[in-house]
Amino acid sequence: MEHKTYLLSYDVGTTGMKTCLFSTNGHLELVSSALAKYPLLLLEGGGAEQNPEDWYEAMATTTKEILSQSNIEKADIKGISFCSQMQGLVLVDRQGKALRNAFSYLDQRATSELKKGMAYGLQIAGANIRKLLVSLAITKAVATSVKDPVWKYHWVKNHEPTVFSQIYKWLDVKEYLITQLTDTFIMTEDSAFATLLFDVKKRCWSPTMCRLLKVNRDHLPTIIRSTDQVGELTQKAATYLGLHPNTPVFGGGGDAALIGLGAGSAFPGDSHIYMGTSGWLSTVVKKSMVDPTTKTAAIVSSLPGLFTYFSELETAGKCLEWVKDHLALDEINLYLDKKLVTDSPEAIATNLYEYMASVIDTVPPGSNGVIFTPWLHGNRCPFEDSKARGMFFNLRLETGKTEMIRAVTEGVCLHMRWFLEIQEKKIKTSPIIRFVGGGALSPITCQILSDTLGRRIQTIENPQNVGALGAAIVAGLGLGMYSSAQEATDAIPKGDIYEPNPEAKKTYDINYSVYKQLYRSNKKLFAILNSR
Repeated sequence: MEHKTYLLSYDVGTTGMKTCLFSTNGHLELVSSALAKYPLLLLEGGGAEQNPEDWYEAMATTTKEILSQSNIEKADIKGISFCSQMQGLVLVDRQGKALRNAFSYLDQRATSELKKGMAYGLQIAGANIRKLLVSLAITKAVATSVKDPVWKYHWVKNHEPTVFSQIYKWLDVKEYLITQLTDTFIMTEDSAFATLLFDVKKRCWSPTMCRLLKVNRDHLPTIIRSTDQVGELTQKAATYLGLHPNTPVFGGGGDAALIGLGAGSAFPGDSHIYMGTSGWLSTVVKKSMVDPTTKTAAIVSSLPGLFTYFSELETAGKCLEWVKDHLALDEINLYLDKKLVTDSPEAIATNLYEYMASVIDTVPPGSNGVIFTPWLHGNRCPFEDSKARGMFFNLRLETGKTEMIRAVTEGVCLHMRWFLEIQEKKIKTSPIIRFVGGGALSPITCQILSDTLGRRIQTIENPQNVGALGAAIVAGLGLGMYSSAQEATDAIPKGDIYEPNPEAKKTYDINYSVYKQLYRSNKKLFAILNSR
């Protein structure tokens, strides 16, 4: 009987952690998975924070659940890896303890720090010309977003000087967890790139950028590759998680880098769309590049020598969650076969999403002229505006919740079309686009996306676990289980292909032409309402 070995990967999301156990014999086969939720703390003034201890507790909870479900030997787990949310800011002391709550990538409080640090003097795309040109030359990107972590770092310096004086290292989300597991302070190349202090050519921290953006170089940890082994699980961490000590721990990667790998988009020209809490369109490219006018940049890939040209929407699946909570929940007993499901949280979630999918399919493409803008927490690309908000446009007396629910899904897809348009101006995207994340579980959403984009869309099996799959691939490469990324990604089971409907596309062409004008027409009004 063949002895099986396993890889354990942690997908650290914005609102929860998905932990997956994969068998490494032959294909990477999902053996078991578990999910633990934790809060995202939204504060006045645009604050968005999380307690790092919540992440570590979620690791322990899900790990023990997986071990119980799978009934495997701990020693058969040959590697641990991570996929996580990016551009967080976790400030720790010498023992690796967080000095304060972590800043989420969604945090928008550092407006004055951005203005003082970058947006003054003669400008291009909102950035000081000298700093912009130096940044582009070294990092191939520019810190022009209030959500970039360097401005959160300065926010702490300005508002919490006592905390700032105690900083030993600046870490990102998964790097904090790696420190808990190994007592080692590192940052993978893709996370380092996201700080916008990383010299892309030399693959190291840039002294010039640290001086330019006034960052203490001593606060930055050692940089490693995603496939590098950081160290081994300490006895303390092993006891807490219920795992075997000395299990190898790998660097892993951020979600923007690893979700594409797990989707099978690993080679130049491959494009994928992700719809989770956030959403994006990403295309693999051979060189670093940036378009400051649309806030689109090629970020460092988890694979050596490659980049992913990346356009991000802050709230994608989060919009559907908003619909679930505010448009569908109060009608649950009217529409779900008269089943009383309010006593079961699991039933509520399942039945509500089934309900939303069913009603979406009863509404024609275009939602009878209703358009939704998915900017519930501001927007980042192709325009940066923390004051932009979601809205339903073109409601009439006949409009019902069914049109509004479908319009939310269409609004996210219309924004993805905007991404496709701006990327096509710079690069060639793939004719078949891989679609992953929780949104890809819905065949109706898959078809709407295909119709909106006018492109063929292909899913994979278990698209909701794609980040964890990418992390497992990275660990497998680090352990030498696979000779190449192609060998690993070729083994990913593919799902259905969706063909665009030409008639639906005509309707979406009209809605899209209006959609793109809604921000420009309402920019000043957003500022009036959301500057208080």
